[in-house]
Amino acid sequence: MIRSVVIGTGSALPARRVSNAELAEQVDTSDEWIVERTGIRFRHIASEGETTATLAADACRAALTAAGIEAQSIDLIVLATATPDQTFPASATKVQAMLGINDCVAFDVAAVCSGFLYAVQVVDSMIRSGVAKRALVIGAETFSRILDWEDRTTCVLFGDGAGAIVLEAQDTADDGGRGILTTKLHADGRHNELLYVDGGVSTTGTVGKLRMKGREVFRHAVTNLASVMTESLAMAGLSSDQVDWVVPHQANARILDATARKLGLPAGKVVITVDQHANTSAASVPLALDVAVRDGRIRQGQIVVLEAMGGGFTWGAAVIRF
Repeated sequence: MIRSVVIGTGSALPARRVSNAELAEQVDTSDEWIVERTGIRFRHIASEGETTATLAADACRAALTAAGIEAQSIDLIVLATATPDQTFPASATKVQAMLGINDCVAFDVAAVCSGFLYAVQVVDSMIRSGVAKRALVIGAETFSRILDWEDRTTCVLFGDGAGAIVLEAQDTADDGGRGILTTKLHADGRHNELLYVDGGVSTTGTVGKLRMKGREVFRHAVTNLASVMTESLAMAGLSSDQVDWVVPHQANARILDATARKLGLPAGKVVITVDQHANTSAASVPLALDVAVRDGRIRQGQIVVLEAMGGGFTWGAAVIRF
């Protein structure tokens, strides 16, 4: 049985760290207002010269070092992002060049905040089918560049960053082996108007700005995330009490709390970084995963569930024996 095994994690953040107090000097808001409604206290904002691709490349370097392998051994790069460096070529190819990889398959996927989960399933399928043996799976965003900084209901929620994992094909002799056990993805395009960017190449010819109806998104998020986690665990033949850690999309602390309660999960099993990083869209899950791996919470052999929901709507989950 060939499985995709996580052999390294990495992350990268822009140098500039912005507190709620600093943001309140530019926007009609306050630290108390932001913390009460979102749990966010800080976010990192990309400066000139820091892009989605540069952050992604830095996260990959950290993941490769953690895995103890050379970049040239990678034969697949999949980058999840809604904020690519250019309309084309794919930012994954820029990362490939930055890492000094002469030739490998490299492309982007776009599923907004669920993008990393979509990328994980794509790469897992390619590894299981024998197309790739070692892959970099990345979530990277510079959402600060599509925010309306006069809209306090959205601009306070997001930050920039990148996270990456190295997946390797390993022959697992039994069902108790390491690797990705199941993935489950969904999409429902009827809800476009609840979370979207009001621009695009083929419509306005502009990048556009992020727009969101927060209350409606919150309601869908809690329902969809609890449902897809239950689905993915059932597919893996596991129950929620067998889960060691949940690494959720870091959108809003209230969503994380409500989802955990709906599943009957102890709050102590949920990895939370939203207070320090805000919502980094496709980067949030791998970024939080790397934090929990490096501080020793997530260890080899544990059952870890990744989950996210984003614009589209898209949502998904993955169950991994780490």
